[in-house]
Amino acid sequence: MPIKVGFVSLGCSKNMVDTEYMLGDLNKDDEFSIVADENESDVVVINTCAFIEAAKEEAINTILEFVEKKKENLKSVIVTGCLAQRYKKEILEKIPEVDAVLEINSQQQIKKAIKNSLKKNNTKKFYSGPALTTTNCEKVRVISTPSHYAYLKIAEGCNNFCSYCAIPYIRGRFKSKPIEEILKEAKWLEEKNVKELILIAQNTAYYGLDLYNELKLEDLLKKLSKLNFKWIRLLYLYPELIKESLIKTIAKTENILPYFDLPIQHINDLILEKMNRKTNSKQIIEKINLIRKIIPNATIRTSLIAGFPGETEEQFNELLNFVKKIKFNRLGCFKYSNEEGTKSFNFKNQISEKVKLKRTQLIYEESEKIIIKQAKEEISKNLTVIVDEKQDENKYIGRTKKDAPEVDCLVYFNSSEKLKNGDFVKVKVTATKEENLVGEFLNKLC
Repeated sequence: MPIKVGFVSLGCSKNMVDTEYMLGDLNKDDEFSIVADENESDVVVINTCAFIEAAKEEAINTILEFVEKKKENLKSVIVTGCLAQRYKKEILEKIPEVDAVLEINSQQQIKKAIKNSLKKNNTKKFYSGPALTTTNCEKVRVISTPSHYAYLKIAEGCNNFCSYCAIPYIRGRFKSKPIEEILKEAKWLEEKNVKELILIAQNTAYYGLDLYNELKLEDLLKKLSKLNFKWIRLLYLYPELIKESLIKTIAKTENILPYFDLPIQHINDLILEKMNRKTNSKQIIEKINLIRKIIPNATIRTSLIAGFPGETEEQFNELLNFVKKIKFNRLGCFKYSNEEGTKSFNFKNQISEKVKLKRTQLIYEESEKIIIKQAKEEISKNLTVIVDEKQDENKYIGRTKKDAPEVDCLVYFNSSEKLKNGDFVKVKVTATKEENLVGEFLNKLC
């Protein structure tokens, strides 16, 4: 009988891709059987996140939940991902019921770890591997997203060393995948009939600088755009590395979406300097203006941090007023998380949780008003929508080109015509539901 293995993938889409590679490793081996319901598995592999405190808490609670199930039918619990990379010794000491811990770079040993974990005399609980220079694209992934969209990781790690962020210490320095490997994987996804390709890295704008001594994202996009993807979406573009030529390439290439995800974090120059960001307020505003000048209908998304150590009321209000003025199309805001091992961990004038939460809420409230107003401006327009799921009889949920999966807004619409996930349709917007759109199906595009 094959070993039944279930996976729990926590955190970001980059983590999800790692999970998909491990799934692919197991799926091509008859000794293992992947099960969708973790409660039916012999072994559960938990791919963890440790980016901020809330993510660490979720990871620990998930581990404890499955360790408890070892009292029933579950035989083994294996932990990998960022929490395992950062706190491997603590996990094994504090939660001895965990049967194996794999560093991120040793995930290629997942089969060995599973087999050893099921042995009565298992003595190997920690797996460390050499740092990978590239992702092994010869591995076949098991796509865990809905089949019509998929993430493609073009690099690993980060060179920015922002003072609040532990990612470079967890994932290492920025390592671009060679263009030929990315194209090989993209063609495989194309053959799988993926309609929306989503490029990810810690900073996609940095792509190629480490490998080719020059920025290569523009070249990569030109090659990818020739493949049969209806939409190509970019996530996590640091604004200081976005060249005018890149914006123009996106503007003139039909299947590259004018979706700019700019994680700027703050706008006050002193805070940006303390964050060790590589830009300032003037440059950020100029880049946003340039994007909107070249592509007036561009979608600009950002992520912000409220309550960074020493952030004064005046500095926070500068951030809040910036949000009001720029009118981002999509926005995420995090309250500052004080992460051990980062430079800002020992910064003076830490902000109280109450104040951090209040400031985060104020940013969200202002952003919500802006996005709701923008949504109402779409009423009576006919928009192209990708179908994500069937909600009920004749009821569907989809997204416009302005919306990335899982983090942005939705379109709820009715259709008497039977539709499939991944279909592109024309929808007439008739109303709004908070930030989301409501509409009626007009016709199927493809």
